[in-house]
Amino acid sequence: MVGPSRLMTLLSCFELGIIDLLRDKPGMTAAELGEAVGANPAAVEQLLHLPVKEGFVARDAETGGYRLDAFGRIAPIRLRQVREIMDMVKVVMLRQMFYLTESVRSGSLVGLKELYDFDGNLYEAVGEHRDLRESWATMMDGVTTLTDPWFFRNIDIPRGARVLDLAGNTGLGAILTHQLSESSGLHVTTFDLPEKQEECLANFRSHGVAERSSFIGGDVFASVPAGFDVVLVKHFLDMFDKRDVVRILTNVYQALDVGGQVNILVPVYPDDITEASSAGVDIFPAYFLACTMGQGGPQQLSTYRKWLEECGFKVTKAIAQDLTAMPGALIAHGILSATKVA
Repeated sequence: MVGPSRLMTLLSCFELGIIDLLRDKPGMTAAELGEAVGANPAAVEQLLHLPVKEGFVARDAETGGYRLDAFGRIAPIRLRQVREIMDMVKVVMLRQMFYLTESVRSGSLVGLKELYDFDGNLYEAVGEHRDLRESWATMMDGVTTLTDPWFFRNIDIPRGARVLDLAGNTGLGAILTHQLSESSGLHVTTFDLPEKQEECLANFRSHGVAERSSFIGGDVFASVPAGFDVVLVKHFLDMFDKRDVVRILTNVYQALDVGGQVNILVPVYPDDITEASSAGVDIFPAYFLACTMGQGGPQQLSTYRKWLEECGFKVTKAIAQDLTAMPGALIAHGILSATKVA
């Protein structure tokens, strides 16, 4: 019940600059913090009660000075990613979740229509609404930066392979494939809607990978381009229910030659959702059903494995992240590698 108030209290400490001030100058009092951020010291003290209670910040009872506690043990880049996630929840989710019940009944994003007069999903809306785009895209870039190094450490891409990054948006996935894969001689192609082409090619040029990268425009539900040795499907399948996931995987299967590989990166729930590592169920049902797609949501790793097998693939690897080693992560991601067999 107190989730939204906890979120906004903590996020306000970041937005006011209090957390950054305490990193640079530990021991500041509420009066000093209030003067620095232009706020009533009594209000600052009220905001800081929650982070003190949770052990994120500590307060010296004698001096009244504050310092970072648990927050001080988190690398600044990881703490920034935590803030980016909180900002996404504030901008993308809080208002739209008010319409969760109506969205579930209709199978559409009622909040997006009511608040933005937009018919469609979040990924279409970010093209027209700057506030949604900046908040969501910043968060997603952070997720990609956090999870893709783990992904590439745990998959095998043959040297010289022709790689297709399915639904690769504006090229970040292809760029990271060149940067993070240990295989040499790769040519990586981004496959996404045609309107992404110009920005994608510009990103390839700015990162120096234009000669080893290309773009193909199309619709994954219509067909997947053939002629590739490896298909990467990252940050995508969880947007859809089983029917559409199977359509996507079937198109991938049909596009690959025998021996071709698919490597999937997707957020997953543990098989036992009562485990402590199942924090994703606290956020993602509402995120997908009310705020992004009107459908979809992560599945258990075993479910994705079954769906791959139903589409004809032989699964060769299925692993999930250890969340205790992933500060800033909301949910464990899973990797599923599979091969097209005769």
